[in-house]
Amino acid sequence: MSKTVVLGVTGGIAAYKALDLISKLKKKNIDVHVIMTESATKFVTPLSFQSLSQNPVVVDMFAEPKTWEIQHISLADKADVFAIVPATANVIGKIANGIADDMLTTTVMATKAPVLIAPAMNVNMYENPILQRNISILKQYGYHIIEPIEGRLACGYVGKGKLAEVDVIVDYIDMLLCKNKDYAGKKVLVTAGPTVEDIDPVRFISNHSSGKMGYSIARAARNRGAEVILITGPTDIMPPVGVKVIRVKTAQEMYDEVMKYFPNVDIAIKAAAVADYRVENVSNTKIKKSEDSFEIKLIKNKDILLEMGKIKTNQILVGFAAETNDLIQNAKLKLANKNLDMIIANDITQENSGFNYDTNTVKIIKKDGQLVQLPNMLKQELADIILNYILEIKLKR
Repeated sequence: MSKTVVLGVTGGIAAYKALDLISKLKKKNIDVHVIMTESATKFVTPLSFQSLSQNPVVVDMFAEPKTWEIQHISLADKADVFAIVPATANVIGKIANGIADDMLTTTVMATKAPVLIAPAMNVNMYENPILQRNISILKQYGYHIIEPIEGRLACGYVGKGKLAEVDVIVDYIDMLLCKNKDYAGKKVLVTAGPTVEDIDPVRFISNHSSGKMGYSIARAARNRGAEVILITGPTDIMPPVGVKVIRVKTAQEMYDEVMKYFPNVDIAIKAAAVADYRVENVSNTKIKKSEDSFEIKLIKNKDILLEMGKIKTNQILVGFAAETNDLIQNAKLKLANKNLDMIIANDITQENSGFNYDTNTVKIIKKDGQLVQLPNMLKQELADIILNYILEIKLKR
């Protein structure tokens, strides 16, 4: 069954960005119903929102109803999440002080769904202590606020007041739409992405990891209520909202951060592709081309997963094995040698699987020998399945 988002659009220049938001929500098979303030219609026409949402757009509270339902109650009840994007200082002030004088504020007052507010306005308006008080009031009542970002504003000013990126808003809505909070109260450590080892100021050694699998796991755990720490090598992926993100570059940096947080978490999932070796002598200057051949001496990095397995107490420890041959044999060896509770093995030579793809084909192997073979699927779907199997291990303890 698809989820429903009721989207309130208010009168600011950022109203056009709500069209992109609708488009991205519809691609996720989310049903979107739009309520516009009268001022919002001066910036973007209701027809534009109707065309993208494929639902009637409500503006006038006193328009003749098309069905027998009381419209503001009907929409309030339909909402799994109620989002106001963009939210002006005016509508924030109204909601914070219980004023319900149009369809948008009346419907917000009637909903029991989580309410997400994304302010966008002039920097001086945003910094006004009255607005900040109103935002503080809404937070106390449990409303969710996505802070605006800094940048050049439509008024010509530069500062904080620009609408948050649409992808960030979509990610926050995804989190609110997830009603399953079976990871609430759990601390989850996830590693993701590649590591980078310098040769000189220009060149480095790395690998093809994109970080997509680790980020998907971090996002899924967050959606399900976990407190998530994501330790990530260099990637170009937007960090998940509500996750503590620690950026590292080298294998040594990742080792240091993992060892700092690992003793205090319940679950650790190591999806990063860490370099096994680093350059022994990194040049401070660019190495110039001279001979036909060139040798670099490499020395071994610490095996982070092995070290985690040595010191683990009650944590559930999960690893990944990306292989090109002898998949099951190599994965089982890693599972045993590194004291893991579960390993996710994938043959990176398979089509649409492994590095850089949005999909993956894996086999899950548990410590007790159980092997689960899964079909090719989106990494975001796989992330939830991995979390399900981790919970099974947790329940058996």
